[in-house]
Amino acid sequence: MVYRHKISLSEEELVLALSRRERIGAEALYDMYSASLFGIISRVINDTAVAEDVLQETFVKIWNSFSSYSTEKGRLFTWMVNIARNLAIDKLRSKDFKNQSKNQELENNVTFIDEQRSTVYKPELLGIKELVATLKPEQQSILDLVYFNVTPMWKRLKSLAFRWEP
Repeated sequence: MVYRHKISLSEEELVLALSRRERIGAEALYDMYSASLFGIISRVINDTAVAEDVLQETFVKIWNSFSSYSTEKGRLFTWMVNIARNLAIDKLRSKDFKNQSKNQELENNVTFIDEQRSTVYKPELLGIKELVATLKPEQQSILDLVYFNVTPMWKRLKSLAFRWEP
């Protein structure tokens, strides 16, 4: 994995690099503001994967609409925060997001119901293990092998070699 140092520019240098559409401007923009913008987006959208998608959309929108930014109207960070917050709210209001949320709720409910309905075979609750304990060791081994599956594999293979005597 290649590690690179984070790029940090002054706001004036960053604005100049972004207005010239220089690669260093895009890299510095991400390095300097991705954590803050992600935090803002995450306050609106609780799903991390969706929030990451919105963060990516935010950087694309900042890059594509940077010509509309003006230093006279406010600071760069304030302008970017508004873009991030608005995109997050738009995502939250979108039909796609609402449908995804409804589907997730349905999946969670189905999983919960399945978990409540699931029955696990527990022979110890029926007293079967106590009955098996009264059998000969060879007979116990066969039942362990077939039903309980608690004997280690090497013992199971070894148990197949004994002579059966009813």
